[in-house]
Amino acid sequence: MSAEAADREAATSSRPCTPPQTCWFEFLLEESLLEKHLRKPCPDPAPVQLIVQFLEQASKPSVNEQNQVQPPPDNKRNRILKLLALKVAAHLKWDLDILEKSLSVPVLNMLLNELLCISKVPPGTKHVDMDLATLPPTTAMAILLYNRWAIRTIVQSSFPVKQAKPGPPQLSVMNQMQQEKELTENILKVLKEQASDSILVLEAALTLNKDLYVHTMRTLDLLAMEPGVVNGETESSPAGLKIKTEEMQCQVCYDLGTAYFQQGSANSAIYEKAREKFFRTKELISEIGSLSLHCTIDEKRLAGYCQACNVLVPSSDSTSQQLTPYSQVHICLRSGNYQEVIKIFIEDNLTFSLPVQFRQSVLRELFQKAQQGSEALDEICFKVCACNTVRDILEGRTISVQFNQLFLTPNKEKIDFLLEVCSRSINLEKASDSLKGNMAAFLKNVCLGLEDLQYVFMISSHELFITLLKDEEQKLLIDQMRKRCPRVNLCIKPVTSFYDIPASASVNIGQLEHQLILSVDPWRIRQILIELHGMTSERQFWTVSNKWEVPSVYSGVILGIKDSLTRDLVYILMAKGLHCSTVKDFSHAKQLFAACLELVTEFSPKLRQVMLNEMLLLDIHTHEAGTGQSGERPPSDLISRVRGYLEMRLPDIPLRQVIAEECVAFLLNWRENEYLTLQVPAFLLQSNPYVKLGQLLAATCKELPGPKESRRTAKDLWEVVVQICSVSSQHKRGSDGRVSLIKQRESTLGIMYRSELLSFIKKLREPLVLTIILSLFVKLHNVREDIVNDITAEHISIWPSSIPNLQSVDFEAVAITVKELVRYALAINPGNHSWLLIQADSYFANQYSAALHYYLQAGAVCSDFFNKTVPPDVYTDQVSCFCGLASFLSIFKCCSSWAPFLGEFIHFHVCHGNSQMGCSGPDCFPYFQCLEIIAA
Repeated sequence: MSAEAADREAATSSRPCTPPQTCWFEFLLEESLLEKHLRKPCPDPAPVQLIVQFLEQASKPSVNEQNQVQPPPDNKRNRILKLLALKVAAHLKWDLDILEKSLSVPVLNMLLNELLCISKVPPGTKHVDMDLATLPPTTAMAILLYNRWAIRTIVQSSFPVKQAKPGPPQLSVMNQMQQEKELTENILKVLKEQASDSILVLEAALTLNKDLYVHTMRTLDLLAMEPGVVNGETESSPAGLKIKTEEMQCQVCYDLGTAYFQQGSANSAIYEKAREKFFRTKELISEIGSLSLHCTIDEKRLAGYCQACNVLVPSSDSTSQQLTPYSQVHICLRSGNYQEVIKIFIEDNLTFSLPVQFRQSVLRELFQKAQQGSEALDEICFKVCACNTVRDILEGRTISVQFNQLFLTPNKEKIDFLLEVCSRSINLEKASDSLKGNMAAFLKNVCLGLEDLQYVFMISSHELFITLLKDEEQKLLIDQMRKRCPRVNLCIKPVTSFYDIPASASVNIGQLEHQLILSVDPWRIRQILIELHGMTSERQFWTVSNKWEVPSVYSGVILGIKDSLTRDLVYILMAKGLHCSTVKDFSHAKQLFAACLELVTEFSPKLRQVMLNEMLLLDIHTHEAGTGQSGERPPSDLISRVRGYLEMRLPDIPLRQVIAEECVAFLLNWRENEYLTLQVPAFLLQSNPYVKLGQLLAATCKELPGPKESRRTAKDLWEVVVQICSVSSQHKRGSDGRVSLIKQRESTLGIMYRSELLSFIKKLREPLVLTIILSLFVKLHNVREDIVNDITAEHISIWPSSIPNLQSVDFEAVAITVKELVRYALAINPGNHSWLLIQADSYFANQYSAALHYYLQAGAVCSDFFNKTVPPDVYTDQVSCFCGLASFLSIFKCCSSWAPFLGEFIHFHVCHGNSQMGCSGPDCFPYFQCLEIIAA
């Protein structure tokens, strides 16, 4: 061995070895290892990583002998893993700031649910129904932690999030990300539904006057060892980490304030509640001090919230607000005093007190108002933009695109104002050399950009220009302008448009990305992407906006395109086309889809078929929103394309379920019943649930006149819908072997879920189809044994009269569905008396005023506003008595002295005056019941 090799080996052997990372299963083998690991100065893996690993292993599904996936078993191993995750969180003192920053929403949701479970919170009980004052301290604190996290998560989800730059596209990683995104969205949906309850729980916590305790690693160990003995220590006596009342209230007040502030965008009155909570938080912080271990609040953010609330909710003490530039700008914008806004911005150019982002948001708001037709704001927009531009150049930033656009056609007024702003924005006696240099460079560049010597002379003769630029610089600039001017013919030079500004130092990547977001012109999108890819090849520009969403069934194919420019272009064209279709901008959507189709036809037959499918869906939406509204039938070509799509059997083509759903609804709306009942291929009925449902609806409508035939098809439709509305019960056994929880979930045996069925029905407009569906759900509602009153509907006799297993049907969901469907049907045709009677009957159980409203509407529709006799099938005996009684009561409700005679009066006029009714004498409905109602 040579000397060099020996030295190299010695050096290598003397290097300290990095200790191996501790694996998660080692903590199962050695009980004391976790505490030793967490006491290290820089433990590897970190505590939050341990939580993820423990819960990930505890929630892994198992596979049985038949190779079927089973839910994770409730065994000792998984219980210990969950306990270890809780102990790590206890080591972090349950700090939600740390946990939220490092854990995803699904993981943190699982962790806090385990905390609720171990803290003896009864499963299935609403937190809002529990009295926190009577609960053990650790139980109450667990409930508070969960509901604080719920509110914070809802608020955090409302903030825009900048997407992380993805690496090379990998389908497995993207599928995992998509699954986590869908799971997060589902959890957020549940949290938002329970938001009002969480707020009530936190409001109740503010009334507590006792200290609370949260579990520590020690109390969690005791619970795991001897649950029966430890109950007294952890619940009745103070055990765990003590949280003082003031600390708890301070944190809760802040979280409630953020929740109210977020809700204020929909209801400005709620800002008052937010203001109250934030200022109470400031008071509590001053009482407990900012060094509290258990109350971690970002005081700068709190100050920002308080300042915003002062602007949005003026206080009675307005002296402090008058000194706040934020409130002054906000008040001026609301009152339309834009000149005062300009004055404030010019003064701020000296103090730099307003953030640049706030000033830009004011300019964007003014631009939006100007685009809505207020021409008087054009001048204001330029002045505010000029103020912002001077602020930018003083701080060393580049000139914005907006200023270049607004200054393309300069005039004397614009230059005079710009010079005024420059003069008032710099104090030459106190300004630093860098500020003076920035201002001088700006004035020089403005001169170089002007083509009229008259305007150049206006600037070069100004006092500020003369002060900032030396004589040599001034003479050189004037000479340059004189040499250039004769070659420019100002009379024939066209005005440059916004998009004709060349890519230069002032138009950087960020500004091109901004244009890319705004543009809906396919050619312009292509040009911008070519420029961006020419500047950098490391970026994936389809990630510029998190609003660009492409269905997951398509994204895998698109992101598999090797050429980065083509990949970006296809993804953005499709995303923008789908967005335009969603907002009913069908003309731009068609242009974007056509350009995308032309592009992908050259290299991908699979994406070509995808674009043809999306253009079919676009054509359906265009017809339904256009000529279809007036009842004009769609062209035969469109109907043929719809049929062709349903019959298509191309392998490996990604398909969106919504297209098949829209195609079936389209055929039902335009009464293509012959095709749906006789010509649909058999394989479609087996593979596509919407085609199966459409075929049953079309067959029932087609055979309705014949009772025997229609009963057979109606029975098939009935069985399908009953299966969709069924629920399955799941029994969960506790560790003692007894049933501790019964959960009911939607049955998976139906061809689709109830929400999917409801979504499909709300795409239908054909009156007979809607009547059949309403009739079916009304019959299903009436089958229930404990209903107050039956609901009447047309064709109700064609359905079966009973259900073998009543307990399997979710009748509450059926009742909700009836209300939603009849509300939707009446939105399409408010004059259908059958639907009005269904609405009235559904209200008759407990809302008499609303029932009377719809009964009278149904009668008015059928009788030309009561100029004709109301048909007896519309006003039955019960309905006539109810309407007559209610009408007379509304007339005489203030005349209490008439009460003894009112029964006889209504009895005569309602019963004997209606030739359609038979009166039963003294036992008649109005005579006795009216006096009961009056007495009540």
